[in-house]
Amino acid sequence: MIADQRPMMIRLVEKTVHNAAYTTLFFDFAIDYHPGQFIMLWIPGIDEKPYSLSYHSPTRFGITIEAKGIFSRRAVAMAPGDPVGIRGPFGNGFNIVSSPHVAVVAGGCGMAPLAPLVTRLHPDLCFIHGARTKQFILFPDRFDIPRHIATDDGSLGHKGLVTDLLAAEIQRRANRAQPQFDRVYACGPEMMMHAVFTLCDTHGIPCQVSLERYMRCGFGVCGACVCSDQVVCKDGPVFDSNQLKKMPDFNRTALLKSGHAVPLSEYVTWRCQ
Repeated sequence: MIADQRPMMIRLVEKTVHNAAYTTLFFDFAIDYHPGQFIMLWIPGIDEKPYSLSYHSPTRFGITIEAKGIFSRRAVAMAPGDPVGIRGPFGNGFNIVSSPHVAVVAGGCGMAPLAPLVTRLHPDLCFIHGARTKQFILFPDRFDIPRHIATDDGSLGHKGLVTDLLAAEIQRRANRAQPQFDRVYACGPEMMMHAVFTLCDTHGIPCQVSLERYMRCGFGVCGACVCSDQVVCKDGPVFDSNQLKKMPDFNRTALLKSGHAVPLSEYVTWRCQ
């Protein structure tokens, strides 16, 4: 972590446009990182926002951005050579379980922070991925792992929710007296993650989810990202089942930039502007 919290200036070296929604920016810079952590990305003259890493190697990292607001649209419009500032990494990442009895459940751009985790897990994991349509399945060819797909419109895989597929797999294991999941990891829309958490809790399966909240500082001093009594940037962004049970604001409320608490649906609308 950069001790004085001033951004380290680096330059974009490569950009991959995946589809109309998602673009990955690559930087040749060494960063000490654990899957699930995030960095603060600063675009001079624009703003600073948190992003999880979607790619990581000893000499390069990438962040995948969904273009939906002023900052994100400016970020994906950058060209190689453009400067940015980074701070971090910050937060607590995923607790990696070395077991074949693990599930990863990704919704939309939630695939981005889960991707580096997938590379650290047992290759026999249960991999579930959902999106609005076929074209928005992120990294469709990145992993040599069978992926169970759910789309809202049925254009690929199951027409419906990722939790339909997770519930079916939990039931299949129970019917065949197979070992149940040792851990379920999830990231995506908060409503989806809450449904995954509820399903896992019903069946006594531990899970971890990666939460998103508005962040200013990234290291726990401004209080902008609180969820119940947890500071998401410092105590999270990854939270486990036991923590989630004690967080009544999970899937209910979030803070706007003003610090005003609003229903989660209103917060999501504001973040997309």
